[in-house]
Amino acid sequence: MDLVIGPLDLSAHVDEALAVQAVAFGLGADEVAVRRQIVLRHMAYPGARALGATVGGTLVGFVYGMPNDRTHWWSTVVEPYLRARHNDLWLDDSFVITELHVHPHHQNRGIGRTLITTITDSAAEPRSILSAIDTDSPARGLYHSLGYQDLARQVLFPSAPKPYAVMGALLPLRRR
Repeated sequence: MDLVIGPLDLSAHVDEALAVQAVAFGLGADEVAVRRQIVLRHMAYPGARALGATVGGTLVGFVYGMPNDRTHWWSTVVEPYLRARHNDLWLDDSFVITELHVHPHHQNRGIGRTLITTITDSAAEPRSILSAIDTDSPARGLYHSLGYQDLARQVLFPSAPKPYAVMGALLPLRRR
């Protein structure tokens, strides 16, 4: 496997990345169209950056994130849940992992771990936050193994069919 992980111009490769996300996350065409606009908007934010994982020149995984801003939509939704658990200070001085996806045919090979640790290694912020579907899943297992802890559970996003957990970790992430 000639895996290459490096910077990704996500705006230029948004359709390739969303194809990976659609397979990994089970998204339909309508949801992909909505997420396309979200990704393009996010990549215009100060400090937003992305990494891609390619095998044989084909994108098989990606991660992107940015310094958190309490005025961004995600923060406004999760803030009351975090505040209720006295964890709302995690919204300050944190790097948000906005999306991390690996094509199912390439999962369980350390690609997701390498993507998230590499992008957070270059973060200026002392901690990282993210949200994940609030189930006992391989993704949440990965995040826990890296040092992420649950900051809030059963977080409801408008139009999301399942509740999420908000997780946070001090940087650098644990290596395992």
